[in-house]
Amino acid sequence: MMSRRELLAAPAIVRAQERKEKIRIAVIGAGNRGSFLLRHLLELEGAEVAAVCDILPERADAAATAVAQKGGSARTFTDYRRMLDEMKDIDAVVQATPDYTHREIDIAVLERGLHLYAEKPLALTVEDCRAVRDAARRAKGVMQAGFQLRHDPARAAAMRWIHSGRAGRVLLCHGMRHGGDLPREIGWYFDRTKCGDIVVDQGIHILDLFRWAIGKPPLRCYGDGGTALFIDTPPGRTVMDHYSLIYEFEGGVQINFSHHYFDPPGFTGIQERVFLSEGAVDLIRGEFQPRTERQRVKLEAPEAGQDATRLSLAAFLDNIRHGRRPLNDADSAYEATLVALMGTRAIYEKRIVTWKEMEG
Repeated sequence: MMSRRELLAAPAIVRAQERKEKIRIAVIGAGNRGSFLLRHLLELEGAEVAAVCDILPERADAAATAVAQKGGSARTFTDYRRMLDEMKDIDAVVQATPDYTHREIDIAVLERGLHLYAEKPLALTVEDCRAVRDAARRAKGVMQAGFQLRHDPARAAAMRWIHSGRAGRVLLCHGMRHGGDLPREIGWYFDRTKCGDIVVDQGIHILDLFRWAIGKPPLRCYGDGGTALFIDTPPGRTVMDHYSLIYEFEGGVQINFSHHYFDPPGFTGIQERVFLSEGAVDLIRGEFQPRTERQRVKLEAPEAGQDATRLSLAAFLDNIRHGRRPLNDADSAYEATLVALMGTRAIYEKRIVTWKEMEG
């Protein structure tokens, strides 16, 4: 027989169980990235999009229409603060706003005790990154950063192989992100005060993977870059169109990374390779090639072919339900963002920058 206390608690337990069935989510930012995240959210079982917010009413309306087309209903807002004040029954927030807004929005969400999926970078300064990380450490909810490549099946399989030790010790990570320029219609992409420049906004993804492979932050960094082709294109541009960086780690391990925006279609593209004492791993292909053989080994990737963003969001929902620490949590995102900021500082100031200096 249940005690009076148990009887009184029963409705709350039932409500908690029901909430685990459907996680009510608000989306802040319904632009290029936000609409992509929303499409995946609407396909995930157990996710209910209850509100969408964007400073442009037409984008918020378009997002709400997408929710309605999937049989749901979402309130629209143009002010995220009002949304957080009025939507008392949401469980989580997905943030996909311009980089320079991340600190303010993320801390506001975390301080309300909500779970948060926050697009990278963590922030645009070391101090702001630290503030967000510390808010996440204090928060009741789960915070997961949008480093979705960690959830890509091929890359995840490659990382499991590296960390298993079967390929030996890491010697060198070599990466290239060569492609065309960013979408010209998104103005803040070209203002380094709003995006942190292209290392922080774009190159950060590959640098995060390499740091994950090595398992620790770098000791120092140096590099160079600038704008060679797209000078004042679009007008007022302050971001680079190319750079190269070298990071040095304990034990002589290095990252060698090249990134530019004037690559002819299909010429070089993106490469993410980790060289180890017993061979090399291609992160994108999920393949290992022994150092003394030509034959590559295809690594086991159970979810091969599935979209990394979809898997990242699914992991976020699962982390909420089970109280798990995300693979890409706030502490990991803090290190990833500082690595990118470190590279940017080395380029701008044309000098060697140390990790000890970055941590202050």
